This record gives sequence, C-alpha cells and structure tokens, in this order.
Amino acid sequence: MSAQAVAAPHAKIAAPEHRETYLNYDYSWKSWLFTVDHKRIGILYLLTVAFFVAIGGLFAMMIRAELLTPQGDVLESETYNKIFTMHGAVMIFFFLIPGVPGVLGNFVLPLMIGARDVAFPKLNLLSWYIFVVGGLLTLFVAATGGVDTGWTFYAPYSSTYSNTRVAETAIMVFITGFSSILTGLNFLVTVHTMRAPGMTWFRLPLFIWASYATALINVLATPVLAITVLLLALERIFHIGIFDPKVGGDPILFEHMFWFYSHPAVYIMILPAMGVISELVAAFSRKRIFGYSFVAFSSLAIAVLGFLVWGHHMFVSGQSAYAGLVFSVLTVLIAVPTAVKIFNWTATLYQGSVEFATPFLYVLAFFGLFLIGGVTGLFLAAMGLDIHMHDNYFVVAHFHYVMVGGMVTAFFGGLHYWWPKMFGRMYNELTGKLAALIIFVGFNMTFFPQFIVGYMGMPRRYHAYAPEFQVLNVLSSAGAVVLGTGYLLAAVNLIWSLKFGKVVTEKNPWGATGLEWETQTPPIPHNFEVTPRVTQEAYAYHEMYSGKEAHGVH
Repeated sequence: MSAQAVAAPHAKIAAPEHRETYLNYDYSWKSWLFTVDHKRIGILYLLTVAFFVAIGGLFAMMIRAELLTPQGDVLESETYNKIFTMHGAVMIFFFLIPGVPGVLGNFVLPLMIGARDVAFPKLNLLSWYIFVVGGLLTLFVAATGGVDTGWTFYAPYSSTYSNTRVAETAIMVFITGFSSILTGLNFLVTVHTMRAPGMTWFRLPLFIWASYATALINVLATPVLAITVLLLALERIFHIGIFDPKVGGDPILFEHMFWFYSHPAVYIMILPAMGVISELVAAFSRKRIFGYSFVAFSSLAIAVLGFLVWGHHMFVSGQSAYAGLVFSVLTVLIAVPTAVKIFNWTATLYQGSVEFATPFLYVLAFFGLFLIGGVTGLFLAAMGLDIHMHDNYFVVAHFHYVMVGGMVTAFFGGLHYWWPKMFGRMYNELTGKLAALIIFVGFNMTFFPQFIVGYMGMPRRYHAYAPEFQVLNVLSSAGAVVLGTGYLLAAVNLIWSLKFGKVVTEKNPWGATGLEWETQTPPIPHNFEVTPRVTQEAYAYHEMYSGKEAHGVH
C-alpha cells in the first residue's frame, strides 16, 4: 500500500530534541487509569492479562504436581476439583478470549486502518474496567471457597448438587462477558466507519479481517453465555426449575446453551491469532499473502460455521444419531476454511525471502502445533472415535494444542513483532529465539503424552489414576516445567528490554508494510501527524523492494 498525506486537524509536531509519544506525554497514574488512548488501554490489558496468566499457570503447575504420582497425595479430591476449575476459568475467560483482541487488537487495529483511535474510546476503557472487576471478583470467589464444577459448569451438578460457590462464579462470568461484547462492538464500528481514505475492504490487513470476524462472534454469541450463566445463578438461588429435572427443568438445555457460545468461543480465541500469523508470514517472507481474498473470507466462513457445530460436544448426551451425524459433518466441514489458511500461508512462504527472526520462529511453532491440534479435532468429530475418547486426556491434549499451541504461540509471536512499536525498545534476539525453542520443546513434552494416555483410557478431571499411566504423566509434568521456563524466559527478555534493550528510532525496524509502521516509534498520542490516504493493496512488498515505497507518508 502507498499513502499520501492529508492534513489532520489539531496535529502536533514534536520537537526534534523531545519526541512526544503515547508513553511520555503524561506519567501520572491518573493519565493511565483514566486514559481513552487505545494504545494505553492495550498496555493496561497486557499488564492485566499477564497477571491472570501467572495465576492460571500456578494452578496448572499444582495440577501437574498432583499428577506426578498415581495416588492423590498432594491435593485432596475436592481441592483438586477446585484447582482445575479455576485453571480453566481463569485461562479461558481472562487470557485466551481477551488476549489478542485486548492487547494486540487494541494497540494496532486503529493504527492499521489509519484511525486516530477506536470509535468509542470511553467505552473501550469501560470494557477494561469490567474485565478487571470480573477477574478480581472471580479470584476472590476462588480464594473464599472456590468452585468445583469444571469451567463448563455442567448442570444438574452445578445447578443443584455442588456445595461450592457456583452462583457467585456464574455472576462473575456474566459481568466479564460485557467486556467482550463492548470490545467487539467497538471494533466493528471502528472498522466500518474509521478506515483511512482509500482503505477499502480488500486493502485491509488480514489481521483486521480476523479481528472483524471475531468481533461478530463476540457480539452475537457472548449474550447467550451471559443468559446461560445468569439462569444458572437464578436456578441456584431460587430453584425455579430451568435445569433441575426434579422440578421440570432440563440439564441438556444447559449444554445446548453453553456450547452454543463456547464452541464459537474457540474461534474467538483462535481467529485473532490466525490474523497475527497472516501478518507475520507476510512480513518475514516479504510477500503478499497468497490468495489474500480466500484467507480473508475464510475468517468469515469460520465465524459463521462456528455457530453450527456445538452439538459435537454432546455426542454422548443422548441426542439422536441423526443430530450427531449432522454435527459431525459440519465439524469436518469447518476444517476447510482452516485448511485454506494453512495452505495459503505455506504457499506464501514458498520462494519467499524468509527471515528467521524471533516472531517467525513462533510462526513455525504455530504451524506444527496447530496442525496437530486441528487434525486430532477431526478424530473427535467422528462419533465412533469420540465416544471412546470423550472426557479423557485425548480431549485435553487436543484443546491445548489448538489453544496454547495455536493462540498463545501466535500471541507471543505478535507481541515480539509489535514490541518495538509499542515501547521503542528491542529485546535480545538470541534470548528470544532460545525462549521460542524451549517453549516448542516443552509444549510437546507436556501435551503429546496426554494424547497417548487419553487414547489408553485415562479420564480427565481425576486426581488419582491407574499406575500404568505414571511414566507418561511424569513426562508431562516435566514438560510443564520446561514450558513454564520458556514462557518465563520470554517474559524476562521482554521486561529486560524496557530498560536495557536497544532503542528503536526508525519507524519500521522490520521493513514491513502496514500503516502501523508509518507512525513514529513509539506512536504519538493521536497516532498520525497527517491522515494517510491508501492507494495500493495490502502487503505490497513487490513495490517496497522494487525501489518504490509501500506505505510512504509524504
């Protein structure tokens, strides 16, 4: 893409000796806690998400410590149930779902489309406050009794029989859901109304397409979860017979309502990550994404089909064989737009000028891990296999290969890619590559053995297991230590760079296309001194590397 300047109202020009940025225009705590700058809100999300990841990771290490031995000799069964419930709830609702949209989406989406901010800046700040309040209250509930239902809150155990704090947790999830809804609404309106002149739909970066599809799911699906958990809380408090069969309720209704949101939620987690991968593949192969329009529309196809496959979670719930057949076929069908992305990314890399920088190593890790996660998902889409592997560790491994191997890997890749733009400092490249390698090895050590013990019949959510599964569980627990070390090393490297990293003064340290690389590094508070006018396609590397500028702001 190329750009021409159009004077922006009230544009400030920083003095050469002191460049004003979104980070240094005001250092007071009030300027951060009451900011409406999308970039600062992105940083607030980063800090908050990092806190919840640490809490969720602590729960995960407690789970793996318990599973080192077949006997339940570290945690009692009730405590173990509460620990794995909170691990799932914290990681899914307070990291996997808001991670990429809240951090990377908030920071770069307006920059990528040439906007000065999101459409509703105050609403954007409110969404962060709701997220923080929901998360802290959830942790408070966990510390004052906890909940033992699993993150899925299945009725009738959750609605009637559990003696833990289910109603309070459900209300916290209800509150947190509004954060996702407001963020999705904000992104939709921003993309529709605030694109720079000339930024047509088919000149949008693919991260914007993925974020747009995610926002659609957020706005349409999250209210269903909110209603479901609110009904669950009302059932707990007033016993009004929604899910309790004793008084005319139907526990299967809860499963339908919960998974109608929670399977699209899988794509809320992975679609933005796929958008990040598209940006990184283009940037580090110096090529336009092969089949750009197919990759763009595949995001929308995944968003639409994601609403039609929830029943594959219910193959053993007693639903009819015909319904199971329909959901099985639709689940296999959703692999098609996903495969389009994988094939097109691979075709983009073919004969590209590939640079093996740290963000690109996360791309390669994503390819390997997400491919395994996707293929094993097809196993679970087949009714016959799913009946055998339902509720065992095969499902746990599949889910983590998709979510951690996919979303978290892409998140780290995107964070390393946009880090110099966010903070104006470069991390240590060798340490970054080492951390990526340790994460890849540690992840496979942790979760690949779980495919095997799952297929052999080890059920999930048990604190004790048959002795023949111990060797693979020890390997899995050892892998969790390696994986945690990799994440910790990456985090320390990024934090270290904030003070000691090389100062990045050039706008575009990666030589990438995109309007976000035409702003000052770090960006000024209002993003652009002049409003860019886009005149070329996305990822115009053929122009950039043929002596022409791809995004020059003149």
